[in-house]
Amino acid sequence: MIFDAAIFGAGVMGCSTALHLARGGMQVALLDRGAICREASGVNAGTLTMQMTRAALIPYALRAHEMWLRMPEWCDGGDVLAVSCPGLSVAFTEHEAAMLEERAHFRRQAGAPIELVSGGRAMEIEPGLSDRVLLAGHCPIDGFTSAYLTGRAFRPALLNAGVALFEGRGVRGVEQAADGFTLDTVAGPLRARRIVLAGGVWLEEMAGWLGVHLPIKVLINQLVVTERIRPVMRTVLGVASGLLSLKQYANGTVLIGGGWQGIGDRARGGLAVRAENLQGNIRLAAHTVPALRDARVVRAWLGLEAETADALPAIGPIPGVPDAWIIGSVHSGYTSGPYFGKLLAQAVLGEAPELPLFPIDRLLAKELA
Repeated sequence: MIFDAAIFGAGVMGCSTALHLARGGMQVALLDRGAICREASGVNAGTLTMQMTRAALIPYALRAHEMWLRMPEWCDGGDVLAVSCPGLSVAFTEHEAAMLEERAHFRRQAGAPIELVSGGRAMEIEPGLSDRVLLAGHCPIDGFTSAYLTGRAFRPALLNAGVALFEGRGVRGVEQAADGFTLDTVAGPLRARRIVLAGGVWLEEMAGWLGVHLPIKVLINQLVVTERIRPVMRTVLGVASGLLSLKQYANGTVLIGGGWQGIGDRARGGLAVRAENLQGNIRLAAHTVPALRDARVVRAWLGLEAETADALPAIGPIPGVPDAWIIGSVHSGYTSGPYFGKLLAQAVLGEAPELPLFPIDRLLAKELA
């Protein structure tokens, strides 16, 4: 059998691409070396935010935010328990305030409904907030999901759409022929007329199979969760510097993130937490919401994030390789993931995407081999 399309990588972008291709009439194979959405897409903070999203990606994030909130409608009942709530990005110093003003300006221009409010007004919106806040960006349409549910939410929709789901079947290489591609997988060869690279931090290696050198930086992000505590916050909180992502779930646990780096790499994954970064992240969280000083940490873990040289996505056709596409390296990629997958599927199906893609020509360090 030869599939119409094979997607390498079953994170949120790969799942969304596969789902929309299948609903567009293609026979689709979705392959992953493990279970779906168990790498970055299942272990991230689940934040749906405009204030941590690059201004150029705001139009995409706005549409994806709506998709997350309506996920049971378009994903055959699949649910990540998405919550819509206000978001605050706060500044404690004059430098952070200037940074906040500049970023809010460009994000507003891109369509994000962000307003700057005083520290006092921020405390009215979030009573648990520190009284040391000088300025805050307020966005009424931020939110969050339970990211660990992402794979469980996508699975029934993928199967109902006829996607052939190959979990535990990593791809080791690919060869192109006149009638498509032959995939070298751990369980034997598989054939497809088109391929989509959706491998997150492994996109650099995957692109190399096609003779393309696409430099991808790997971030080893640390996350922390507390014990269940009384309600201490009702917004998604961040700091203008980008070093804090903070939210409390309905069960009382508080998730602390912010991109503090752990120990690991692309080949070995996340290996260990950096104690000094763990301490710094927790201190910043407790400084922002003082009630967290009494909370105990239950566990910490690591998630890998891919980033291009200009911190903008790699989404579109692969130059010089007909019928080969790529999707990934989206800043705040979980927020925008389902919508980017839908857009790429439209392009692969020959339809005009609603918003433009992000071609990788600008990122290539050298021409095709």
